[in-house]
Amino acid sequence: MGFARTCSVALVGVEGVVVEVQADLEPGLATFTLVGLPDKSLVESRDRVRAAVVNSGIDWPQKKLTVGLSPASVPKSGSGFDLAVACAVLGAAERIDPRELTGLVMIGELGLDGRVRPVRGVLPTVLAAADAGYRQVVVAEQTAAEAALVPGVSVLGIRSLRQLVAILTDTPVPDEDGPGEDGAAAPMLAGLAMPGSGKGIAGIGGDRPVDLAEVAGQATARRALEVAAAGRHHLFLKGPPGAGKTMLAERLPGLMPPLTREEALEVTAVHSVAGALPPGRPLVERPPYCAPHHSATMASLVGGGSGLPRPGAVSLAHNGVLFLDEPRDPDLLRVASVLSQGAECLSSGHCGFVTRFTASGRASLRQSASMRCASFSRPVRAWRAPRSRLDANARERRRWAASRRSPAGRRPAR
Repeated sequence: MGFARTCSVALVGVEGVVVEVQADLEPGLATFTLVGLPDKSLVESRDRVRAAVVNSGIDWPQKKLTVGLSPASVPKSGSGFDLAVACAVLGAAERIDPRELTGLVMIGELGLDGRVRPVRGVLPTVLAAADAGYRQVVVAEQTAAEAALVPGVSVLGIRSLRQLVAILTDTPVPDEDGPGEDGAAAPMLAGLAMPGSGKGIAGIGGDRPVDLAEVAGQATARRALEVAAAGRHHLFLKGPPGAGKTMLAERLPGLMPPLTREEALEVTAVHSVAGALPPGRPLVERPPYCAPHHSATMASLVGGGSGLPRPGAVSLAHNGVLFLDEPRDPDLLRVASVLSQGAECLSSGHCGFVTRFTASGRASLRQSASMRCASFSRPVRAWRAPRSRLDANARERRRWAASRRSPAGRRPAR
């Protein structure tokens, strides 16, 4: 009979709940039972953990094994519990002193070869552990810099399960090849990003930020951008194609001051959960700029999803700029409803993502003529293209008006 426990963290939105991982070994048929409301990816950790332990050169206990995740009423999802489950099992089997696991929070996915892979949401996870009073955290080496952003927490970055077992048993630590040291691409970093998570998000990578000084002329529009940036006002840009609306909106974050430490941690936590943090830059220091596609749905704007909810464009633009290119009436009304609430409750539970940003939208003359501007919770500054450019498109406006008057261009009566 053996028993051991350690801790991990379950994420609900950008908030974390400390989960105690308990392992119990009893005489009987060799089985592995995982309880505590795990999802499909967490249930599959039984096979990952067993293979990782065996391939690390450690004997797997041939007894009845039960692993419990407490509190059992909180749903758990993701593969970030693998490391804690493996150490709890080894502690129950007396391969590790169970007392060495006390007070440790472990976050990481295990490969079949025993290597520790990074997972998303490390920063909010460590923040939750620090708020619960834990001061020692074990994570994958690739996310150690992100976890170290939390003050007062000692972070241990490891490459494999063998290294962690050697550290806990006070034996020589084996050398492991780091990601990409053999000259090939680092597949270990694939767990940090989601497909398409970085599209339309500026201000979080290493690219040079665009500057408003690069814009020639446009004195009225430049003044409107400065007022919007200084007072955190929303901005509405209207003009013909090619007037420079998108170019001006992309330079709006450059007028905003750098993020404070508290704001940077908030933005980084949201982008970490979304898998939008670039490798090597664990902290977002500049206001983000998010430009979703004009056909974006309500779910992509607000966020959500099954299992671990994913932040939407509204949350990714927190403390930055949300640019709606060629918005339609429903889009403006949707964003207005989010702005009026300040934070949006997702349908998957009581988890919310922060939504404080400057909204910037643009529309061409053909579209803005029939568009009703939504009532934002803050003043909306409107900017029109210069008169010379408006006159140059008079023929296009007349053609569009004629199409609206024709029977083919009318909307069907309801």
